[in-house]
Amino acid sequence: MFPLDSTWNISFAGCGFLGIYHIGVASCLQEQCPFLVHNARHIYGASAGALTASALVSGACLGEAGANIIDVAKDARKRFLGPMHPSFNLVKIMRNMLYRTLPPNAHHSATGRLGISLTRVTDGENVLVSHFNSKEELVQACVCSAYIPVYCGLIPPTLQGVRYVDGGISDNLPQYELKNTITVSPFSGESDICPRDKSTNMHELRFTNTSIQFTLTNLYRVSRALFPPDPQVMKAMCKQGYKDALHFLKKNGLLNHQGPHRPLIADGEEDDIIEDDDDEEHEEHLVQNEIRPIEKESAVAPSESKSNSEDHIFDHLPPRLHKALVEACKERYSLGQSLSNLLPVRMATAMMLPYTLPLESALSMTVR
Repeated sequence: MFPLDSTWNISFAGCGFLGIYHIGVASCLQEQCPFLVHNARHIYGASAGALTASALVSGACLGEAGANIIDVAKDARKRFLGPMHPSFNLVKIMRNMLYRTLPPNAHHSATGRLGISLTRVTDGENVLVSHFNSKEELVQACVCSAYIPVYCGLIPPTLQGVRYVDGGISDNLPQYELKNTITVSPFSGESDICPRDKSTNMHELRFTNTSIQFTLTNLYRVSRALFPPDPQVMKAMCKQGYKDALHFLKKNGLLNHQGPHRPLIADGEEDDIIEDDDDEEHEEHLVQNEIRPIEKESAVAPSESKSNSEDHIFDHLPPRLHKALVEACKERYSLGQSLSNLLPVRMATAMMLPYTLPLESALSMTVR
């Protein structure tokens, strides 16, 4: 049983594009156990975890936040080098995404309750920011926390005149050592909410306070943190986060069995969910196909005995989140994109890369 007689915190680990897992966890906590979120003393986050923590504290739409992550991943996958391509400005995209998702008064809700992990450039020390004077300052703190040197650029961003980089470099799971801190990580390990890989390997890696078990599935996840997988796979990861959070709630007696907290389904949404049953099975198949060449063990958390009613209730993500992710996963190709995906065009692009890459790098540096 989770002790509710004292204060508690929630901490989201940094994980790059695997932040879609945090969206599933946050959605489950918000829907199935809202008091756990509303009464949490602090909600911490580092890097991608800071983005989800900001959305959760400010009351932003988690469906829109999840769809934005998939949109960014799709944009990165269009380029030959993915997010490493010089024309892909992750900082600019992330800043626009936060401005669009967070409500105007987000800094009021975040001040004193949200904690964002930053790494100060001058001395490499960790700084936990929890006071924000404006929405712009909150957005800038999130950008600083997710800024990976070289990967995102060469000049670190500033916050209140001080330069910071990725908070995961110095503390990837803020305040994990505090009593009653609920830790969330998309990597299988000792976090409270995380995937449970079936492996006999007991060894683990501690990366700035984040427990990562030595499994080939985790190796796959680490690679996908910086280079995003297929959108359908990301949607399945979000669903995995929802299931893992649900497992945590049931294990600690925090789930209300008298009825689901799921909001009423609007007209038309129920049909959308029924029509997407085949898509859900296809997503699970995609995940297994991507992971199986690396490891034959399953990446899905161990299932618990459930009644038929529980299986029906928790078979899908919440309607709003599910619908937003389905829309984001749809590929809309223009004529130019269709031509660029042809094998001869892709081969020609790869052969011309040594000549075009320096020009594109110089152009991007000049623009920035």
